Amino acid sequence: MATRTADERRTEERLAYDAFVKDCPTSRLLARISDKWVSLIVSALGERSPMRYSDLNRRIPGVSEKMLTQTLRSLERDGIVARTVTASVPVRVDYELTDLGRSLSCLLSAVKDWAETHIEEVDAARERYDKAG
Repeated sequence: MATRTADERRTEERLAYDAFVKDCPTSRLLARISDKWVSLIVSALGERSPMRYSDLNRRIPGVSEKMLTQTLRSLERDGIVARTVTASVPVRVDYELTDLGRSLSCLLSAVKDWAETHIEEVDAARERYDKAG
């Protein structure tokens, strides 16, 4: 096995987490957090946390129960959302952002706010493009 210099090792380590590299784990993470439902769930929990499943379902129109459940499970697995079960009748389940989730919430909420602010400009640009094309 060839000996590598410290500079070569550092370069290799930097490339190990380069999102532009197809098989990089950060590329998969970017795909997850850029999902529409992830953005909306994290933003909703950033506005008010904890929230019950039914509250999230009402807050995010258009999300199916199946998609909401799958997305919450994946966010819990990734350490972004914490799920708390309280024994009662019926059982109470609350979801809230973890510290990691709160750090992501700021970014995703900013993107959501940008979309809400600039949708008319984007629609106008689309119209101009479609007319020209």
